[in-house]
Amino acid sequence: MYSARDRVANKEWLTRIERGADRLDLGSEARSFAADMFLSEVPDEDRSKRAAAAASLYAGALIAGEERSQKRVAEVMDVTRLSVQQRWKSTLESAGFQPPSW
Repeated sequence: MYSARDRVANKEWLTRIERGADRLDLGSEARSFAADMFLSEVPDEDRSKRAAAAASLYAGALIAGEERSQKRVAEVMDVTRLSVQQRWKSTLESAGFQPPSW
């Protein structure tokens, strides 16, 4: 779980998630899931936060039933598709969800 202080400390990354969600035309539920997952597992290193934010956005969209391609999420979040691919399952698992097996 995270605190209000975590929200303040990661405002820049939450704003990036919101901007990405805008570009992907995601609803409020997907945005909320993405922010919660990101804040629950914020990486210590700044260079890892971009990929974590992208994976959280991809996973949030999946949970909300608003699936977007890994490639499209990666484009709007300015990361490689591989960054999303390598992180989204562990992001879901950390949040207590079972990733799909397709």
